[in-house]
Amino acid sequence: MKEPELAATQLTCTIAKILDEAKASIATHQRKLKELSAVRSKCSSVHQFSVAFTKSLTPLFQVLKRTAAMERVLRFVSAFSSARDSNDASASDEFLEEFFKFLLVGATAADKTVRFRACQIISEIILRLPDDSEVSDELWDEVIELMKFRVVDKVPLIRTLAVRALSRFVNDSENTDILDLFLEVLPLEQNSEVRKTIVLSLPPSNTTSQVIIDCTIDVSESVRKAAYCVIANKFPLQSLSIKHRTTILQRGLADRSLAVSKECLKLMIDQWLANCCNGDPVKLLKYLDVETYESVGESVMDSLLKAGLVKLHKVESIQRYVLRASTNGIDEGDSADHSVSIKLMEPEVSLYWRMVCKHLQMEAQGKGSDAAATMGTEAALYAAEASDNNDLLDRILPETVSDYIDLVKAHIDAGVNCHFASRQLLLLGEMLDFSDATIRKIAGCFVRDLLHRPLEHEVDDEGNKVVIGDGINLGGDRDWAIAVARLANKVHSAAGEFEEVILGVVKELAGPCRERTADFIKWMHCLAVTGLLLENSKSFHWAIEPTELLQSLLLPGAKHVHLDVQRVSVRCLGLFGLLENKPSEELIKQLRISYVKGSSPISTVACKALFDIVMWHGPKEVDRALGLEFSSQLEEDTLPSSPVNFFDTDRDLDIKLVDLLYAGFATKNWGRALENYDSESVQAVLGEGFAKILLLSEKYPSIPTSFHPLLLSKLISLYFSNESKDLLRLKQCLSVFFEHYASLSENHKKCLSKAFIPVMRFMWPGIDDNSGGSTYMISSMRKRAIQASRFMLQMMQTPLYSKGTEAENDNGCKRSPNIIDGSAQPSVEYGEEGLAIRIATEVLRFQAKKTSAEKSFVAALCRILVSLHFRSSEQGPVKIMRRLLSSVCDCVPGEKDILKELKQMAERLKRLDINPDLDLLEDEAKYIFGKLDLEFNMDIDCSTVIPQTPAPCSTRPNRSRRRVRREEVSSDEENTPTYVKFVSPTNPGTIGTRSQRASKTAALTKITSSKAVRIQEEGFDEDNEEDLDVTSEDSDESE
Repeated sequence: MKEPELAATQLTCTIAKILDEAKASIATHQRKLKELSAVRSKCSSVHQFSVAFTKSLTPLFQVLKRTAAMERVLRFVSAFSSARDSNDASASDEFLEEFFKFLLVGATAADKTVRFRACQIISEIILRLPDDSEVSDELWDEVIELMKFRVVDKVPLIRTLAVRALSRFVNDSENTDILDLFLEVLPLEQNSEVRKTIVLSLPPSNTTSQVIIDCTIDVSESVRKAAYCVIANKFPLQSLSIKHRTTILQRGLADRSLAVSKECLKLMIDQWLANCCNGDPVKLLKYLDVETYESVGESVMDSLLKAGLVKLHKVESIQRYVLRASTNGIDEGDSADHSVSIKLMEPEVSLYWRMVCKHLQMEAQGKGSDAAATMGTEAALYAAEASDNNDLLDRILPETVSDYIDLVKAHIDAGVNCHFASRQLLLLGEMLDFSDATIRKIAGCFVRDLLHRPLEHEVDDEGNKVVIGDGINLGGDRDWAIAVARLANKVHSAAGEFEEVILGVVKELAGPCRERTADFIKWMHCLAVTGLLLENSKSFHWAIEPTELLQSLLLPGAKHVHLDVQRVSVRCLGLFGLLENKPSEELIKQLRISYVKGSSPISTVACKALFDIVMWHGPKEVDRALGLEFSSQLEEDTLPSSPVNFFDTDRDLDIKLVDLLYAGFATKNWGRALENYDSESVQAVLGEGFAKILLLSEKYPSIPTSFHPLLLSKLISLYFSNESKDLLRLKQCLSVFFEHYASLSENHKKCLSKAFIPVMRFMWPGIDDNSGGSTYMISSMRKRAIQASRFMLQMMQTPLYSKGTEAENDNGCKRSPNIIDGSAQPSVEYGEEGLAIRIATEVLRFQAKKTSAEKSFVAALCRILVSLHFRSSEQGPVKIMRRLLSSVCDCVPGEKDILKELKQMAERLKRLDINPDLDLLEDEAKYIFGKLDLEFNMDIDCSTVIPQTPAPCSTRPNRSRRRVRREEVSSDEENTPTYVKFVSPTNPGTIGTRSQRASKTAALTKITSSKAVRIQEEGFDEDNEEDLDVTSEDSDESE
């Protein structure tokens, strides 16, 4: 027996020596692998070698730290286990199976270090294993199942290794459950390294493409970078849809991380541009559908131009699309005039040349500025580069302005298919020189032709004309209107010349409208040109009186029988009001009428216009235009139940504008807007408008501060309501608003504190007649209300931003002030203490027998209450909260978890109370409640729930509360208190209030001042700890 043991010991020492030598350097691994293989071949059996080998590795499974030496040993062990000896392949396969069985035992161990090392070696072996290795199917199944189980291990590093091990089998058709597992755990995984490993392991398929693209907006930079790497290596350009291609480039090129944007640029250049497009940027643009995704095409071209990957050949220019009549004949399908023939551009080509010309112009301007700012040789070099860029730009652009105009006209006449190219060519006009009077005259005629060009329309099956486009802007497209305006400003760059030209066109178009001979299309065309004028004007320095335009065109258009004409006219009225020094009475009246009585699209536009005018001129100035100087209904902090009847056409709307706009929240008859109008509703415009007013509330002092909590509660309710889930623009706007609102000002914190309870009462089913419906609806409403409460709590606990002003130090240098946070000690009404007192007083409103809705409501409030923090500097709120907490505990008797947290809160408050035996004076309590705008009498409102002082060591059952009989009193005694307040002494584990002696003194004071209370006193002694019983005749009789 001793010889086999001695041989086993020697074998173990030999293997351990080889492992120690392999630990020193990777360079020795090949030689040591041969030595270890020779040792295995000399053994009498593979089992004997396997036992000695695993015994030598045992110390490795006790070290968690990943050192370089340990990693080299693991690499050597994995290489040896996966290598197949050509001289003795069966021995290699047998050893591999036995070693796998050993590792599987370690991978199921309870110790995380053992699991980690076992999974690490398994993953290395699987990735190194050659395809011809002989491993039984049963063993493979066991390995795969164990690794699938370790994918959800509690240690992130083990999860990473398990995913790495399974990545080799994810492509197998027999193991589709592995891919399903990866797709299931990826969105739930919290560790970024595990997510990165999963993304790198996903195979290319229609199922995984969307998952990988979604990872391009992961919060982790490494995951986003890995997603672009996988897309580059596994997904050819042609295999992706246009939507996927544009999404990838849009996110990657604009990523905030430089490493991620470089990876995306590498994907676009090395894979898509070089391999799929042969280095041609125009071909790449064709894969992106630039007509639909123009901004993506611009980003791509901008990146390529900055990287210097756009090579311009001498024969390439826009001039080759203008063919002289003396040269080649006119191709079929091309447009031409008498002197030139035009070759039409494709959309991608037009965008390509616009971006190239824009880049050259900016480079020339930048180099010219650098040349002017420097001197000598450096200035000459900059000037030469600017000259080269200008020469190249001149070579690319059409030779003459006439050629440019012919080129644009040909594309416009080609119809809708060339609309995109026409607009790109119009934007090229900003790079031309119109300083010559003759050229400017030719270009001016072209601009007037563009302005006179009527709106395109079609006739439906019933013979009605339908305008193509949005029906608001010139040409039915806002981008087209912007392009025309920019060209017109370039041609007519003299002061006042642009407005004069546009006014002349408006006069010509307004003639049939004044004579009432124009149809609705001509009306809309005239109003579109008028909107272009108003949008690009900075003041009313016109040749005609603005009131003439208002009275003869805008106001009649707002009363037109056709709804589309009304909508365009109302938009123009809003623009007109922004240019006025003071808003006119007729304009404001018409906008109010359109807002109240118009259809949903018209009311939406009118609402936008009213908000713009209110924020520009101020609410007070707008109301003064109508002669409304009376106090606002909202200043009284109350609103009538039906403030505005939106469908009472006989009533003059004589309320203030802010009141009128707020009343729109309660109007349900507008319904949803049509899809043709960007799915915007009046509710969404109201939410966005009031969010801006609240954010800039200091600029509008005429809006009473009492209105702010009402507005904020409405916005929070709207944000969490089920109705706003489809209003994506509103959701985005409010999310940005809430992110900054609470951190901007202490007044905003106060407003949020005031709005908390109204929001909860409004959203909670069963409170304030808020019907819930089915059980599912009630559950959903409660979940949304709880989510809103946590959201408001998070806003309250967000620190304030730093002050806008900069302070100066002793040396006179400016320094930024510190961020205002809890250390700035804001007053109680701005802090969490005020919100806690508000919640506690709200809970105490539900003291009697509660319904199920009230019980859940109180429980939800208490869960927020225990999350609030108090400061030791606020001793008044601390003492008030200690007195209120005992009553709050009585309101949630069946909620053990909440009671436990309330007691823990009571202990925290007890530690914060510097003088626990000193009671808070009544005047101080009234002062704090007054600052919080709360009407709460602690002596009366808490007495109904605070029990009498229990006798120490008493085992009697609790007696029912006796109430004081209310006697007939005269009118001058109506305010006499009807209950006597008794406070229990401080006991361990409960809330301490005032001492027994102070309690009796307060009671005696109330006894002598009240005629409606009779006290039966038994054995009263100041030094005695006895109960005081408040009795009444009714209670005595009942006993």
